[in-house]
Order: sequence, then structure tokens, then C-alpha cells
Amino acid sequence: MKTRAAVVRGPGEPWEVTELDLDEPQAHEVLVRVMVCGLCHSDEHVREGGPYRYPMIGGHEGSGIVEKVGPGVTRVREGDHICTSWIPVCGHCHYCSTGRQNMCNDGLNAGTGMMLDGTFRFHENGTDIGGMCVLGTFSQWIVISENACVPIDEDIPFEVAALVACGVTTGWGSSVYAAGTRAGETVVIYGTGGVGMNAVQGAAYAGAKHVVAVDPNPYKQEMAGKFGATFTTGDPAEALEYVRDVTRGEGADHAVITIGVMAADVLRNAVEVIGKGGSVVVTAVGGGPDNHTIAINGSPVTGWHKNIQGSLFGGANPLYDMPRLLGLWRAGQLKLEELITNRYRLDDINQGYKDMLEGRNIRGVLIHEH
Repeated sequence: MKTRAAVVRGPGEPWEVTELDLDEPQAHEVLVRVMVCGLCHSDEHVREGGPYRYPMIGGHEGSGIVEKVGPGVTRVREGDHICTSWIPVCGHCHYCSTGRQNMCNDGLNAGTGMMLDGTFRFHENGTDIGGMCVLGTFSQWIVISENACVPIDEDIPFEVAALVACGVTTGWGSSVYAAGTRAGETVVIYGTGGVGMNAVQGAAYAGAKHVVAVDPNPYKQEMAGKFGATFTTGDPAEALEYVRDVTRGEGADHAVITIGVMAADVLRNAVEVIGKGGSVVVTAVGGGPDNHTIAINGSPVTGWHKNIQGSLFGGANPLYDMPRLLGLWRAGQLKLEELITNRYRLDDINQGYKDMLEGRNIRGVLIHEH
């Protein structure tokens, strides 16, 4: 079948909307009609360049309808509504079987888009093309592993469902799971975009007494206050002063870094703002392999028993946490629609990313036309 998709041809190239050929689903695979997908910063990292196989279809945050299932599929049926999981969940590898679905071994081909059998489902004039995270939700239709499907209730709007496929779950989990925020604690979040805003509301929901949001963008500072931040600023020094004041010099319990591109100075600020035994959660990703984003003096880390923790997918378990977060939204305890700043057509994807990079979006979403 044919599908229209946004493809990046190589590092630094713009998104190009083109028509591709899409194979039928094979064993344990499904055909999904993608309805909505989020414009996440991670896809911009692919466009900018990195250890990826080009050309590549972008998109890893999406929701849609299962239209066809291949042989042996048991997780979903035709007609099911789903969220995509950018890390698949096989259920039986070492990590899945120990409750760490965010590190499932089946996620090994995220940077190539190649299926586990070594083949591809997207093609263009005889050339194999992979989808980001073996998804490619910037395409109208995708063929993906059943292990990348998270079934959801049919009455949940696709726009809402798409958000928990990456940004919401990653941000929420960064504060709730990776940091382990508890009632009465002080949490500082650096960066309040599509991921960081959910780290803010995750920390607030977990009961943090002080939720400090640090972002240079005045609009995002204003929005962070609506998502649970008790203090907002664009100046890390002001955040440090505030934290020391409200904690009587003890420092924050946790700092969560969710900026668009990891930077060494932000890590230094985060390590400084936490107190003895505090933790820094690094959810932001860096640039290429030569971009050394973790560079600090080790003495305060050792002497004050501080912890620096990496966070993949917020430490969440997709099969459990995506429906759980949608349940909190249904109960009025989680803001999701409020995250959506602008909606775009597939042909407007470059404008969507321009808006994101210029700080106009918390989360832009792409609405597919079929």
C-alpha cells in the first residue's frame, strides 16, 4: 500500500513529505492507521544528525487504530485503539521480566528502524527506509511490532492518547519514578517543554512541597505555574537562592534535567542545587559522542553523598503506566489537553519544529489526514 510520510534524508536536511510503499504486516506485526502524533524534540535530534540510518521516517509518539494484524498477534485485535511505545515491550527479556519495561532488549534497532528479522517495511524506489524507534509515526500508516502497541479505551481522544506515548510518561516518570519524589520534598526542574512540563506536574502530584521550574522562556515559566510549579524563574542562580531560602540551607531533594539538549553547565547547576543525599535525574540527551555533557567536580558528589541518575522513558513501564496516566486524566488529576499548543498538518511539519525551537510550543501535535 501507499502512505505519505515525513522523511529526513540526511543530517541537517529538512523534513520532506513524500509517498512511500508500505509492506503488509508479517508475523507478530500490525498495520496501524496513525491518527495523531506529537512533535517531540527527539525527532529534531534525528534531523540534526547523529548515529542514525538515513533516510529515516520521523515520529515516535503517536496514537491510532489497528487495521490489520499479522500471524501470531495476541496483544491487540483489528479495530483496537492504541498508543505507540517507542521502546517495545516483549514481556520476557531480563528487563521486562524484572519490571523494567523501559529497557526492553527489543529496542535495539531504534536508530535504524529495522525490524527484528533484519528487514524493513517502508520502501521508496527500491530503497529500504526505517522509522524512528521502529515506528515512524510521521507516516499516515505504519507497520510495527505488536510489542510496540499499548491498547487504550476507545473513548479517549487520539490527541490526548498520543501525548502519553512519550513526553508525558517520560516527564512524569522522571519525577515520580527516577527521582522518587515524596510528599513534602523540594524538586527543581530544568527545562519545561513537552517533557519538563510533565516532570513539573509529576512532582506536584507526588506531593512535593516546593516545585521549582527553571526555564529562560517567560511563556513556559507562566505555563509551569499552571502545571504545579510553586516558583518559576529563568535564572539558575535565582533558583538556587530560592531553594536555599525555603529549605533553610539544606538544598533540594531532587533536580530533574529535561532541557532540549543536555549541557554541562546545567548539570553543574543541578548538582549544586541539591543537598546532602540528593539526586539529579538526567532525562535530557546530549549531542554527538564528542559532546561531553557530564563534567563536574566530583568532590561535592562524594562528600555530600549525591546521586546522578540517568532516566530512560522516565523509568516507566509502558504497558502499565500509559493507561494509568490516561486514567488520572480521566479523573481530572492530570492535565493533558492543556499541553497542546498548536496543531499541524503533515505538510506543515517543518513549521511545527520551527515553532518548537523558537519556544512557542509546549507540545505541538500533527493531525494525520487519511
